[in-house]
Amino acid sequence: MLHHVEIYVADLEESRLFWSWLLEELSYEFYQSWNEGFSYKYADTYLVFVQTEEPFISEGYHRKRVGLNHLAFHGGTKERVDDFRVKLKAKGIKLLYEERYPFAGGKNHYAVFFEDPNGIKVEICTEVTT
Repeated sequence: MLHHVEIYVADLEESRLFWSWLLEELSYEFYQSWNEGFSYKYADTYLVFVQTEEPFISEGYHRKRVGLNHLAFHGGTKERVDDFRVKLKAKGIKLLYEERYPFAGGKNHYAVFFEDPNGIKVEICTEVTT
């Protein structure tokens, strides 16, 4: 079982605004905060966000490099995934694969894909039974 994931971010406050809203919508609970980071918890698993040190920020992040490609969260129902899409658009968050919504992940995979402020791909999904 996964214990936690720690993600380094370019701008902690910008990431805090984005992730706090999203994770609270997904029923995560605020867990920890300190000068260089914060975390949210769901059951026994938590996500940690930490400010990247200045010398390493310029390299940036790209999901196609070695490392993390994306984070996927259970959306529950198709209607809830649709609701997230509406909220993401209203917040001006960059959506991915719009031309293939909601089946960019396959015919039995109903999902919305988008990016966090660091360019990390995020997915909210549910399975579709035929």
